[in-house]
Amino acid sequence: TSMEDAGESTRGCENISDSEEDRCSENDFGTSKLGTKEFWDDAYQKELETFNDIGDVGEIWFGEESMSRVLRWMDKAKIPENAAILDIGTGNGAFLVELAKHGYKNLTGIDYSHASVELARSVLQAEKLTDVTVKEMDFLSCPKELKGFDVCIDKGTFDAISLNPVNTNEGKRQYVQALKDVLKDNGFFAITSCNWTKEQLLDRFSEGFEFVQELSTPTFQFGGKTGNSVAALIFKRVH
Repeated sequence: TSMEDAGESTRGCENISDSEEDRCSENDFGTSKLGTKEFWDDAYQKELETFNDIGDVGEIWFGEESMSRVLRWMDKAKIPENAAILDIGTGNGAFLVELAKHGYKNLTGIDYSHASVELARSVLQAEKLTDVTVKEMDFLSCPKELKGFDVCIDKGTFDAISLNPVNTNEGKRQYVQALKDVLKDNGFFAITSCNWTKEQLLDRFSEGFEFVQELSTPTFQFGGKTGNSVAALIFKRVH
């Protein structure tokens, strides 16, 4: 199927209540094994073994449409082909592959899971994309040399950090600080989330970032109200 036809996959989403009083509280929703490194190491180790056996890259987080949505925005925003782009929590590297095929030449993916990094490198190698950088690195404690990016992309990583049973609130704060550190002034941040509403994300990234736009995502109707199962927002780094 083409990227346009692909549906939205929300494997691993722990959807949350959206009442006004919940919206900006520190403990926004329950923690989960999906927030642990052990879960992702195990998941990507299995996907790595499957890829080595039969060449299947595994699941694309949020589905292919989530990638084409961001790529369409990048086209409209005229992000240059030599822009420095960071894929935060790259997983199987599928988005790096799509970015490279789209013509972007300065790509870096990071993930704290060793098996994820091995899988992403294998997938890129199979696609003969040898000039894409993939690093084993925890974004929350990334080294100072990781900086100067024009665009940072997150598809589910902030969700996973928010589900970590250990130091959840500290992790969310560290994430925002790390994002400030790696992005250039006026650099863009594209986030896709299934655990946070638009309003919650606007609140979380209110300091040091300017809201640019919301990307269109699938809607559903329930009890006479229309909602989105996924939020996709673009921010700009400002001082």
